[in-house]
Amino acid sequence: MKKIYLFASILLACASLGLTSCGNDDELSSRSVFDGEQAEPKNELDQWIDKHYLQEYNIDLQYRYNDRLTDLVYNVVPARYDHSVALCIMFKHIWLDAYKEALGADFLKKYSPRQIQLIGSREYGPNGSVILGTAEGGLKIMLYGVNEFDIDNPRINVDDPYADPGLTPADLNHWMFHTVHHEFCHILTQIKNYSTDYQTITAGSYHSQDWINLKNDKVQKEGFVTAYGSSEYNEDFAEMFSTYVTMSPEAWNMILETAGDTGKPLLEKKLELIRKYFSEQWGLDLDAFRTIVLRRSSEVGGLDLRDLSKN
Repeated sequence: MKKIYLFASILLACASLGLTSCGNDDELSSRSVFDGEQAEPKNELDQWIDKHYLQEYNIDLQYRYNDRLTDLVYNVVPARYDHSVALCIMFKHIWLDAYKEALGADFLKKYSPRQIQLIGSREYGPNGSVILGTAEGGLKIMLYGVNEFDIDNPRINVDDPYADPGLTPADLNHWMFHTVHHEFCHILTQIKNYSTDYQTITAGSYHSQDWINLKNDKVQKEGFVTAYGSSEYNEDFAEMFSTYVTMSPEAWNMILETAGDTGKPLLEKKLELIRKYFSEQWGLDLDAFRTIVLRRSSEVGGLDLRDLSKN
């Protein structure tokens, strides 16, 4: 509506000048004001992103809304500036710097997604599922729901795998950090394949159609770590990895206990193949990496998420 009113005001202003051209006789530019190409002056966050994402890790992080980078099938809203500031600080500390600590900055410069787009709201699939993030061709990660966490009291649940994800303020581990590890895992497995033995562990048990109606504790008894992981084997692999590295050892043991005599051996067999894959293909010790991620998650409370100059 604001665009409509603004357009109407311009027409009235032109009419008051005798229905002649608005302004002067210069030719109108053929460039649309909505084409997304007009460069805005760089603010403090833009400069911070250039230094800590683009220059350090070769990642173009976008927080301004750009409809050419989004799926126009869905109605979404832009990320708020203050939430973008806080999330950029946290992502660097918990995600990027964790990989840097484990594998070095050159690993991220070479293999990280080239672009990250932040979206303020969530996307909802036609089956009622909530789309937390997407990875496109190993080049771009889309992250949704940026506006839904508490900047001054960020909640990062690493100890309870059965906490209600619908609680407010939003749990950043569920909605953001788990998601970004999941999507990055897809990027890595697209570059270097994992063993096809993984696909055989729970072959024939995947819920390609009805996973949305299942609960994590039910599918764990079948050897899947989450309901979404039971949808197909690639999602299974990424869910296993992202759950393991973002949840505490106590939380993981809770999952194994819930899985019981049937599901526990299947989960442990999958985890061993994931350990082997990351060790042999990427030189990453999965348990050491989890320790780094959990330590960095616990340090978020000491970060100033509103002041870029302190980070």
